Amino acid sequence: MELTRAQNVPADAACRHHRAPARRRRPVRSRRVDVTGTVTKADGTPAPNIPVTIQEVVRFTTWNPWGDPIDPTYYEPRDLGKPVTDANGKFTIPGVDIDHVTGSSLLNVQHEVEITALYDEDGDLNTPQDGYYADTTVAANTKSSSVTYKVNKKKVKAGDILTVQGKVTLPKGVEPQGTEVFLQTYWEQEYDVRTTAEDDGFFVMSVRVSGYDDTFELRTAPTDLYVAGAHQPLPITNTSLPRT
Repeated sequence: MELTRAQNVPADAACRHHRAPARRRRPVRSRRVDVTGTVTKADGTPAPNIPVTIQEVVRFTTWNPWGDPIDPTYYEPRDLGKPVTDANGKFTIPGVDIDHVTGSSLLNVQHEVEITALYDEDGDLNTPQDGYYADTTVAANTKSSSVTYKVNKKKVKAGDILTVQGKVTLPKGVEPQGTEVFLQTYWEQEYDVRTTAEDDGFFVMSVRVSGYDDTFELRTAPTDLYVAGAHQPLPITNTSLPRT
C-alpha cells in the first residue's frame, strides 16, 4: 500500500512505506490550506475506506551550545483528524490552520509547519513494518521584528545588577503585547531572565551578574508564528572574568 501526493492543492500528503526522505516546502500565502492525499494498494489501485491520521507539527530548534549528539529539533504536534479514504482512495481535510495554537513559547521556533499522514495496518506503532507515512512542509511567510534597548552600565562585575530596558517593534497591525523577551548572560544557558512586553512594546528586566557571565544577548519571541523574533548582542563587559 502507498500514500501518494495529490496535485494542485495548497498542501499535500505523500507517503511511502515508513518515512519519506524528501520533503517539499510550500510557502503559505494565507494561514489556511487544504490537506489532500491518496492511498493506493501495492498494484497502484485506489485503497478505499482507509483511516489516515493527519497531524500538524510545529518544529523548534533544540538549544544545544555543547554540540551534543541529540535531535536538533523538537516537535509540538497536534491532531487534525482521521479522514477515511473514498472510493478513489482520496482523503481531504479542508481549511487547516497553519499556525501555532497551543500558547507555548515560540522561542527557537522554525517558521514552517510539517503536515504528516500515517496509516498503520494494525494500529500498533510499535510494529512499524506495517505502517505507511508521508509528510510535507508548509513554510510560513514571516515578517521581521526588531528590539531596541538601553542598559544601566556597560562594564559590570560579579554582584552588580544589570538592568536592560527597551522596546520591541512588530509589523504594522501586530500587537507587541505578550512578546517574550529573554536575556542571556552565560553561554551555556539559553536565558537567565525573561519578561513580556507591555501593550506599547516596552519592557524592563534586571539580573544579578555572576563572576562567570560572559555572553550578554537579547532575544525576542513574538506570539505570532508569522513574525520572526529579534536577536541583539549587548555591549557588556564583565570585569570579573579571568583575563586571557
